[in-house]
Amino acid sequence: MEAEKKSLMGMNLMELKAVAKDLGMPAFTGGQMAKWLYTQHVTSIDEMTNISKANRERLKEAYTIGCKAHIDAQYSKDGTIKYLFPTENGKFVESVYIPDEDRATLCVSSQVGCKMNCLFCQTGKQGFEGSLSATDILNQIYSLPERDKLTNIVFMGQGEPMDNYENVLRTTQIMTADYGYAWSPKRITVSSIGIKTKLKRFLEESDCHVAISMHSPIPAERKEIMPGEKAMSITEIVDLLRNYDFAHQRRLSFEYIVFKGVNDSVEHAKTIINLVKGLDCRFNLIRFHTIPNVPLHGVDDKKMEEFRDYLTSHGVFTTIRASRGQDIFAACGLLSTAKKIADERA
Repeated sequence: MEAEKKSLMGMNLMELKAVAKDLGMPAFTGGQMAKWLYTQHVTSIDEMTNISKANRERLKEAYTIGCKAHIDAQYSKDGTIKYLFPTENGKFVESVYIPDEDRATLCVSSQVGCKMNCLFCQTGKQGFEGSLSATDILNQIYSLPERDKLTNIVFMGQGEPMDNYENVLRTTQIMTADYGYAWSPKRITVSSIGIKTKLKRFLEESDCHVAISMHSPIPAERKEIMPGEKAMSITEIVDLLRNYDFAHQRRLSFEYIVFKGVNDSVEHAKTIINLVKGLDCRFNLIRFHTIPNVPLHGVDDKKMEEFRDYLTSHGVFTTIRASRGQDIFAACGLLSTAKKIADERA
């Protein structure tokens, strides 16, 4: 049955060569497969025309490409598109394509739902449905209709990337490898709330940009809106980050959703300044998008600008991120496939 076949997409070059060897093919066939997958983006093994027909038939008996087209798309008035992709195990995941003049960013998901349960995030309200395979993560790029227009990838969709570390790392390695997409790591940003051993590993095993979800510089207050603070405090995260170089190619940013009366005071700004003093970083301020049954509220543009200007004037480079796709629930913190999964189970 097709479902029992293994996916080639998501395999690295060494694994593709091992597949060739196991099936009695020349080792260079693995390199040919990599080119068909990551350069040509074939959708069937039959399209790998420089591999003999006999070897293609042998390959088809045990393997499939693994790509799955989106099953739904929602279009925002601002040009943002939210896609719904099926996963290998029958679930669904959302990713968001964001065109912006000469840039085109894809916000990819790493899990279905999320364990972190941050108060302000709709994905957390969904609960945790499982981690995505490397095939599932890569498919959001591989099967994207606008794939050839992409300039940047951000792991800021559903899930906590460091909670699915191996598959996230594998995806970024394929994307940056010569046999893969051959992208510069500077085109990829991986976000995290901070998971001790995994964040340290990522800082040492990858050259991709890092974005830390801060949302409050005060540990006790951060814990109220982000339960993950108990496992790794924001002060521990910053202490860890000080061991790495962000002054050259690699960029460090902090994500900060501004909540009215919660984390928007001058005292919060002063605490941020003291916390990151001497650290080469930037801050992205994000507008809060209201979600049901959550007692948090956003601030107006004037307050956002005042907070930004205070940080910038004290040496912390800060920008306000433009909110995109809010009308199709594609903006920060709004992704959820809970309804789709419930509908399928009904």
